[in-house]
Order: sequence, then C-alpha cells, then structure tokens
Amino acid sequence: MRFLILGSGFQGRACAYDMLRNPSVTEVALCDMSEANLASAKKFLAKVSNGRAKFKRLDAGNPAAVKKALKGYSALVSCVPYFLNLPLAKAAIAARVHYVDLGGNTEIVKKEIALHPLAVKAGVSVLPDNGLGPGMISTLAVHAMSMLDTVEEVLIRDGGLPQRPVAPMNYMLTFSEHGLINEYVAPATALRNGRLVQLPGLSETEIIDLPAPLGRCEAAHAAGGLSTMAETYAGRVKTMDNKLIRYPGHVAVINAMAAMGFFDDKALEVRKGVKVAPREIAAKLFRRHFHRPGDEDMVVIHNTVRGTKDGRPAEIVHNLIDLGDKANGMTAMMRTTGWPASIVAQMAADGRGRIKPGAYPVEIGVPAEAFIDEARKRGFNLTWKFRWLDVPAPIAA
Repeated sequence: MRFLILGSGFQGRACAYDMLRNPSVTEVALCDMSEANLASAKKFLAKVSNGRAKFKRLDAGNPAAVKKALKGYSALVSCVPYFLNLPLAKAAIAARVHYVDLGGNTEIVKKEIALHPLAVKAGVSVLPDNGLGPGMISTLAVHAMSMLDTVEEVLIRDGGLPQRPVAPMNYMLTFSEHGLINEYVAPATALRNGRLVQLPGLSETEIIDLPAPLGRCEAAHAAGGLSTMAETYAGRVKTMDNKLIRYPGHVAVINAMAAMGFFDDKALEVRKGVKVAPREIAAKLFRRHFHRPGDEDMVVIHNTVRGTKDGRPAEIVHNLIDLGDKANGMTAMMRTTGWPASIVAQMAADGRGRIKPGAYPVEIGVPAEAFIDEARKRGFNLTWKFRWLDVPAPIAA
C-alpha cells in the first residue's frame, strides 16, 4: 500500500508515523509547500521510515497537481485546512484513490458526501470527519449504540487537557486558537426529543466524574463535534449531544469573556482611527496564555449511551484517556487525531473494514468494531461498561 498525505504539520506527521509502523505500507509521501515543515517532519519520522517515507513539495490548493501526484497511490489523507477538502475529495475520485480527511466544517462535509455517486462509479471510498471529534468520538458512540436494541440517549463528552493544569484557567492549547474560540462561541448541534436543534456554545454546563487521573471535571456544549451525526439519527434517537470537557471553573471564565464581547467579530474603535475586532485580540491572548510548549497533554473521551436491551433499560459507558508518547514526541492530541485518519485510510485501502465504494459520514462509513480493534492494537486505553438500569448501582465502600 502507498499513501499520500497532504499537510506535514502535527496531525499529518502523526498519521504518517502510524502508517509507517505497518510493514505492509511500502511508501508514505508527506506533502507540503513548506520546506521547513517537510524538514522537521523528516527528522520526526526518521525512526520509523526505513526509506519508505518520501517528502514532496505539493500545493494542496491545486487539485489538478494533486490528482497528477496521486497516480499509483492507494489513498489520499488530507491534514490541511477544511476549506481545501472538497476539491481534494474530487481530485481523489478523479484519480481513483480512496480519500480521508479530518473534517472541520459540517457544510463542506455534506458536499463531500454528495459525491457518493461519483465515488461509487470510481470504485473508491470518500470518508471525511475522521479525526478525534468528529471522528473517533463518533465511532465509539456508534459502537455502544450497536450493543443496544433501541437507543434513547447518546451523550458524547471529550476534551484535550494539560496533564498538569496551571491556575486560573487550567488549560493549554492542543490545536488552533481560532478553532478553539469557534468551539466555544458557535452554536452546537444536538437532538432534543428526536429533533435537530441548535444550542448556545458552552451552555448547559454539567459536573462529570471521570476515571483517574482526572476526577471531577465539567462539560459544556461545543460546536462542530457531532458534525452530521445528529442529522443522521434525527427521529431515531431522542437525545444526542457533544460537550467538551474542562477542569472545573474554566467554562465560567470563558462565558464571562463571551458576555463582555471578547469574541465579537465586529471591530471596536480602541482609540481615534484605530479599530480592532475583540476576537482578534482574544486569539492573540489565547495563544500567549494557553500555548505551553513542552507541557504534556491528555485526551479524554467519555461517552454514555442509554436505551433498551432485551426489553430492559440499559446503559453503556465508554472511557478513553490517552497521555501521549513523550519518548517519541507524540502528544495525545496528535495520536487521537492523526491516528484515526490513518486507521480509516488503511482499512479502506486493504479491505479490512469492508468499506464499500461511496461517500459516507463517519457514523455510517466507518465499521466501529474493526476500528476499535485497530485502536487497541495501537495501545489506546479504551474500556467500556454495560449495566442494567433497572438494578440499583452498587454503593462504593
């Protein structure tokens, strides 16, 4: 198998790292327009390359050049900004190779899924939204749903956090500050009474108790995590939502900033003749305050799915906590975002997942059990518990 990855940043190199550990992968071409990024990625992948990693300058914004470069490859993985994904998916179909991306914009994902007839005709699969969230969080939820006869509630909780929180905000950047602000302030999609609704970002804060080393945390609505999933299950599932996880107190501070207008896009005159959008300043401050190079992160997923099994009310809870791999320079966010894309691309290319040709949302296109088998092989500490809800829970001693 031969793979081409666009984008040699953190997620692109994490995806390449995972692919290169598979001896059946004969080549991974990591492509970027930045020579500095490519040089850094080459150094990062030296331990696992064994001559199989190639580094090429390629403009992701030039679909014709990408199509030409794809000749002879099994799949294309996009780790570049979301607004490039639709033309890249079209280029992959035209080149008759499988396509996977990290998502980032639900409306663009819907346009990619609309390419289904073209993908079927070309005999390839188009699989957007395969990072952490949307992506792995969605696939784990589908796995839990498959264990029940009927499903009423799907509560997806996830977050990237510092292993050693620093007061007062107890947070560190694990991805773009602009994407983080959007998660905080944009409306979140959810299901209420089976109907699709939009809820304010960081609303409905709840207390959540998680396995060690986290303990008591909080969660609130986040934009974008469900992507197409709520729409897919509208009318079939009563309640579905996705909330981000933070250490206690963080959400209240961010909501106070939002109420004061720190995230507004409309420019304010800060002095005569000088106008600045508060959101631009907030992004700069987020980068300064939350960017902590060298600190270790963690990623947590906590999904709760409730419904019925054999006529009885039941619940399944998934837990995953990843602490990264410091020895190999791999953060938890790199592993939980870049590796799912690698897993899905490899399943599409070698047939392990039995993914049919076509374009699919993650909740339909990715076979959950096969994905989980691959995730566990990679050392992800994934556990789940099943319990009957008509039996009292045991009281801790």
